[in-house]
Amino acid sequence: MRKQTLSVSISACLAMFAALLCPGCGSDNPGESTADKPEPNAVTAPVTQAVAVTVNGVKIFESEIESLIRPQLDKLAEKTKYAPAGTAETYTSQFRQLALEQLIRRVLLDEVVRQANITIPDEAVMSQIEAMASAQGMSVDQFVETITQYGHTLDGIKEEMRSGLARNQFMAAQWESKISITEDEAKKYYDENSEKFNVPEQIRASHILITPATAGDPNEERVKARTKIEGLLEQVKGGADFAELAMANSSCPSAPNGGDLNFFPRGKTTPAFEKAVFELKVGEVSGVVETDYGFHIIKVTDHKDPTVFSFEQASEQITEQLTEAKQVEFADEFLKKLKAEAEIVYPSGT
Repeated sequence: MRKQTLSVSISACLAMFAALLCPGCGSDNPGESTADKPEPNAVTAPVTQAVAVTVNGVKIFESEIESLIRPQLDKLAEKTKYAPAGTAETYTSQFRQLALEQLIRRVLLDEVVRQANITIPDEAVMSQIEAMASAQGMSVDQFVETITQYGHTLDGIKEEMRSGLARNQFMAAQWESKISITEDEAKKYYDENSEKFNVPEQIRASHILITPATAGDPNEERVKARTKIEGLLEQVKGGADFAELAMANSSCPSAPNGGDLNFFPRGKTTPAFEKAVFELKVGEVSGVVETDYGFHIIKVTDHKDPTVFSFEQASEQITEQLTEAKQVEFADEFLKKLKAEAEIVYPSGT
């Protein structure tokens, strides 16, 4: 069985070269803060309104750096609390430097974007927000409800989106007619990375999962779960609708979809589940399969043989990938030039 997760990464969607602005920075969503629960050797970063650096007259405060790195530090706090002395401080220093570089680049880029008088209409902003929501399988209202759980507001996201679109539009004008990928370059990439275009055998399957309850005696709960799955298997053999049984009984997150797990290759499920599913033919149903998750009944609904994408099939994707790589490289050099020409003043003593 595969773990199913929902990832909402706001910053990654705001600008095409967001990673460039913060090389090496993650975009993990903040979880529950542990700042008020200090642990031995926990990662900490002081909150202060002290100025970290002034860029062309614009002040960047330590609190801005803190807000960027706090999610990563909170996430690492549990992992590093028993690490050797100095580990937490090393991580804090590294994250701080990356965040500071991100903020410096953002100030410099926003300055030239303002000078270019770029205006992003509300319709374009909302269109992007609708696309972000749709990509997560949500309505805009559901998306807004979700982002509020991570400390964001719709107005805040709209302004971030507007700024990101303006940056993208500005940079697109800078590299226009300067970046192109030839067919020879694309073919060279294809030949040197042929393994990336090999698609392994894939199975599409649905399953019903019955997980033993954890509240009672483990042995008794295991017997109850086994008895229930065997009863469901008899219903399947008797002609009952598999999807309806999954929706009504399965404890897997796939239950609302009738137990459908979509296509997956070998190596993506537990060994016992994989062995059973890849031995079945399309339309066949397994017996009871036990894994660490509980007891399963598996039905294979489709199968894809291994295949290899030809250069002709992959050329468009390769061209897009190589173009984006060149755009990131171009933007990196552009921002390095802006930084070299900027007046950057650090507080005395730093």
